[in-house]
Amino acid sequence: MHQEEPPLTIIQRRPGLLPALLVTFALSAAACGNDDTTTDAGDGTPAGNGASGAELTGTVNIDGSSTVGPLTEVAAELFMRDNPGVRVTVAISGTSGGFQKFCSGETDGNNASRSIKESEIEQCESNGIAYDNVQVANDALSIVVNRENPVECLTVEQANQIWDEGSQVRTWGDIDGLDLPADARSESLTLYGPGTDSGTFDFFTEAINGEEGRIRTDYIDIGEDDHAAVVAVQGDVWAMGYIPYSYVQEAGDDVKALQIDDGNGCVDATLENVQAGTYTPLGRPLFLYASDRALERPEVVAFFEFFIENQAEIAEIAGFVPMNDDQVEQARAKVQALRS
Repeated sequence: MHQEEPPLTIIQRRPGLLPALLVTFALSAAACGNDDTTTDAGDGTPAGNGASGAELTGTVNIDGSSTVGPLTEVAAELFMRDNPGVRVTVAISGTSGGFQKFCSGETDGNNASRSIKESEIEQCESNGIAYDNVQVANDALSIVVNRENPVECLTVEQANQIWDEGSQVRTWGDIDGLDLPADARSESLTLYGPGTDSGTFDFFTEAINGEEGRIRTDYIDIGEDDHAAVVAVQGDVWAMGYIPYSYVQEAGDDVKALQIDDGNGCVDATLENVQAGTYTPLGRPLFLYASDRALERPEVVAFFEFFIENQAEIAEIAGFVPMNDDQVEQARAKVQALRS
């Protein structure tokens, strides 16, 4: 007889969304199945139990991106429910900090909200670590403003004018072509953005300013705490920040995500638009980098397979955008190739 499992617990960086959804997921799973139900990983191996039915033991150590971290925490908690002999730890050092550990062989995987850099590739190669970028979800960045702000959409050119290196935009009226009430044009524009170790910073600066790391220097640096931008924008009608899509979902009506016009009209950051690739240039894939060395261990293989096979549910719980079928197949193939 199936026994109801205790609610999932999770160590979080930010409050709100995850505990209730994790409990809902656990109760739904308990109602719909039994303890013997597993998901096939595509090679005959049950997901979450990569040793032909034998109980897995060991540890899986993941570090990296503050954006991908909450997603991987959900995957870890669900995986450990099925595999109590395995301990999965998820730390947050930022994408860059995580790659330093990953390419030194200190971790089994690196959460990354951008692709690996040339200097990081060299570090991995010098340590004999073969790797690949295994996609685990889709995400988007959103430029957010206060709910009372009258602006609804920015063009990529306007976003560049605001955030580019050497920007002279100080007030909302300084933004070219922006339709604003007369009394709003003199309002000062206060900007919030993540620190330079963040993959969100790298992605946004390249997408909007054309070069990774290129940005004005007089914005307020929130480090790795994306939730701080939500709080700041919520409390200031004329503030602006950029944050991952998952934080917009969690914030609800606390902030307003601006539509983006890349020349083809204003587009909302919605699940459908991100999956379809029409929310450009701020849609992006999210990765959990894997290494050949780590995938020699069955518990690491099982965790990656579990993550991929359950990606839709995990993404929904964590507030991200699930992968499409082609992305799932590519992720499976990369894990299998590294094991060969």
